[in-house]
Amino acid sequence: MILLQGQPGAGGGSQMVMMLLIMGVFFVFMIWPQMRKQKKAKTYMESLVKGDKIVTTGGIHGKITSIADGHFVIEMEEGKAKIEKSAVSMELTQAAYPPAAA
Repeated sequence: MILLQGQPGAGGGSQMVMMLLIMGVFFVFMIWPQMRKQKKAKTYMESLVKGDKIVTTGGIHGKITSIADGHFVIEMEEGKAKIEKSAVSMELTQAAYPPAAA
């Protein structure tokens, strides 16, 4: 007696297409926006100059008095502080007047 069995690997092509489709959707909705956000943050950090008023991630407001390789020296009401460039959250004008949602 001969038993008939299904073809091995039948439907493997459709599984591959579905997997590629899921990876494409994941890239478009998760990875691509994050890459754009990082690029925008990097260009913002590079555009900061002496005299800009900023807000740190900790909520400290200050004005940049000097710029070094990896840090800023900011002047606050209480004195001066040395902070890392990555600790800058936004420019003070953006904190006080956030851009209107489109």
